[in-house]
Amino acid sequence: MQRTDVNPWSWSLKYGYSQGLMLEGARRELVFSGQTAVDADGNPQHPGDMRGQLELALANLEAVLAAAGMGLGNLKKLTIYTVDVDATLQNWDVIAARLGACGVAPPMTLLGVSRLAIPTLLVELDASAVD
Repeated sequence: MQRTDVNPWSWSLKYGYSQGLMLEGARRELVFSGQTAVDADGNPQHPGDMRGQLELALANLEAVLAAAGMGLGNLKKLTIYTVDVDATLQNWDVIAARLGACGVAPPMTLLGVSRLAIPTLLVELDASAVD
């Protein structure tokens, strides 16, 4: 599969994402349910800790990718739902470091919401991936 970032402007690259992504020759597509900061039994973790929740939600996203034989480098799109946009942006380095280590900057959307399905959750990651 060939990935070509599409960026008519470069400002988004300093935040670790591209405006668009052209995919050619993809074989499989993985669509996720929202990944949150829950343990293997579905119990919420890190109440009140945005950084901890971002780290665990990303780890859970990576676990689903690994189970499909993929990694963060296969992300096609990432949408981040959060109950606190400011706290998410203050901890953006967690996301940027994980994606940067893979050399990818997938298109992303960050959305503030009033709450998530489980009240103690602060952030939820929705994604799709291809290979």
